[in-house]
Amino acid sequence: MHNDVGLTAYLVNESRARREELAADPLARQWISPEQRGAVRDLWDEFAASVYPHDDLVVSLRGRIIRDTLTRALEQRHDTVLVVCGAGFSSYPWLLPFAAAMEVDLPDIVSTKRRRAAELRAAGVLDQREVEHVAADLNDPAARRDLLDRIRRFAAGRPIAYVAEGLVFYLPPEHARAVTGLGVSAGPETLTVVSYWPLAAADHPVLSAQRRWFRKRSVPEDATYLTTGDLSAILGNPVDNHSPEDLQRRYLGEVVVPETELIPEHVAVAGK
Repeated sequence: MHNDVGLTAYLVNESRARREELAADPLARQWISPEQRGAVRDLWDEFAASVYPHDDLVVSLRGRIIRDTLTRALEQRHDTVLVVCGAGFSSYPWLLPFAAAMEVDLPDIVSTKRRRAAELRAAGVLDQREVEHVAADLNDPAARRDLLDRIRRFAAGRPIAYVAEGLVFYLPPEHARAVTGLGVSAGPETLTVVSYWPLAAADHPVLSAQRRWFRKRSVPEDATYLTTGDLSAILGNPVDNHSPEDLQRRYLGEVVVPETELIPEHVAVAGK
């Protein structure tokens, strides 16, 4: 694990692994090797003690609504292809029968994910479907242009389900908006699912605690906050917004933890 934004991939995976039934991700525990899992658990426990103890709830709810949204997209068009930016150790390409799948992340995460996927295929945990792993610095406009061309070639005219998960709030505003809109730039009928922090939550106390914790680990402190109006303008469609409290009502039947005690990560869905 590195002391940079890449460490968030390990925190997210541990959160999903702790609530894999809620996340509907039976592969979550597999992505981190047994040799590393103890260190990842220790990191998560430190984060929980310093920032908040409910990341497993927020991340698992986020993953669940994304999986359910992708499932509906496949029901509408079985030839849909999947593109996930900020893929980390998510499992969507193996959980759902996409015609093709591409994952995009930082080089170190992509290298680790590709190696672990090969190990899990060899062990029979993953099937033999091919997933395209792409390393890219999404803060680099030239890299984004190359990625956009690659997505267009990859989709080859097929409908795209585009996911930007746990990512855009760590990018400067200009880059966050560009990454949010990558899917619709590749195809105007793209389904986009993006997780974001709302502008109204910029002074949220849990986010302030998170920034302090990140500061010690070389994770950039700057954050981008968006509104549903921003997202609609970027995506060219109205957005269906899901707050952590909305998702608790949907999947738990009640609000167990109020948003005042959670990272206020919302999930917006736009497109088909």
